[in-house]
Amino acid sequence: MNPKLRSVLFWIHLVSGLIVGLVVGVMSFTGAAIAFESQIVDWADRDARHAAPPAPGTPRLTLEELIAKVKEAKPAVPPSGVTVSSEPDSMVTVALGRGAAVYVHPFTGEVREQGAQGWRAFFHTMEELHRWLAASGDNRAVGKGVTGVANLAFLFLGITGLFLWWPRKWNLRAMRPTLWFRRGLKGKARDFNWHNVIGFWSLPVLVVLTASGAVISYRWASNLVFTLTGNEPPAAQGPMAAAPVAVPTPAPGTKPQALDAQFDAVMKQSNAWEAITLRLAAPPGAGGPQGGQRGEGAPRGEGRGGPKGPQASTFTVREQERWPLFASNTVSVDPFTTQTLKTETYADFNSGRKARTWLRFLHTGEAFGWFGQLIAALASFGAVFLVYTGYALSWRRFVPRRKTQPAAPAAPAVPPAESETHAA
Repeated sequence: MNPKLRSVLFWIHLVSGLIVGLVVGVMSFTGAAIAFESQIVDWADRDARHAAPPAPGTPRLTLEELIAKVKEAKPAVPPSGVTVSSEPDSMVTVALGRGAAVYVHPFTGEVREQGAQGWRAFFHTMEELHRWLAASGDNRAVGKGVTGVANLAFLFLGITGLFLWWPRKWNLRAMRPTLWFRRGLKGKARDFNWHNVIGFWSLPVLVVLTASGAVISYRWASNLVFTLTGNEPPAAQGPMAAAPVAVPTPAPGTKPQALDAQFDAVMKQSNAWEAITLRLAAPPGAGGPQGGQRGEGAPRGEGRGGPKGPQASTFTVREQERWPLFASNTVSVDPFTTQTLKTETYADFNSGRKARTWLRFLHTGEAFGWFGQLIAALASFGAVFLVYTGYALSWRRFVPRRKTQPAAPAAPAVPPAESETHAA
């Protein structure tokens, strides 16, 4: 690389790192902290989700009865969704607004709070810091803007870091100091070694994490994914966006079928389903249920400015054998007849929507299960050390340590007589 270009890139890299380093450090640490959120919460919440076997002969309550129990226990927040699990001893989950939920015993109607409250509070705090630096109110938009810019800057730092690392000679002797840790180093040499080694091995993962983070944060980046794949960007942002399905106008006075009948219709056409979720219609004038994970938007419903008139009941089906691991099926059912109006699977997505969905789950590592989450966590934790060593190297560059000068030897004493003689 041209020495002048290398010098320019170095100073841009250094100054950019100094400006966004603290924010990048916070985002990296919190990203590592929430990497296994779903597994930890599921493990800690296992007792709360367990439904004790009822007395023999006890009939199962209808879903309408279970929802009524929730409304009695939680009158302030309308239910926004119902999830039924294939496990026979599992409680029914009823979502309340955005992010909250309760468990209901399918036979007794007991309403139970979610467990693992300590873990949930911890992960909530980490997510707030990760997304918008825990800002609240009107400052949340500012915090989100700061983290978005810091994420883009970190992507730039990764790319420029690769050019700065690029060895002049491709041989083991020249590359060894930047490919693995060296023992016995201290101070600047140690920080330089750590910065290069961690940066080299984590760079591919960090590029994916930051690029996918930009797609999640910015509408223009999300639209770019569709444009590059030759598809028209959707009206709603998010990988799961889909237009509501209209229902043929029923005869006057026709009432919707029971929710259990609608669930049964979906179960019959699903292969080895694991969980089925129904989004409930929002009350007039209220915001619709907001699904998705970690801030991604869900499809708009009639409570959020969607089409007027009867709408299909929209079910999300997660099957046991699925690929990709994040894939789910969306089944739209006529609530008056329980007839399936539309079934959409991952295979039905256009290339833009497939790429956008992959990027969403690559950002957390969930696209490849626990192994992908581990890789994402290690890379995020490594980024914390990149921030530390970057600041340490900058400090030593701008505030060099003063070397202690050895004391000058004392001049030999001169006898008075001799001194006087020389003076004369």
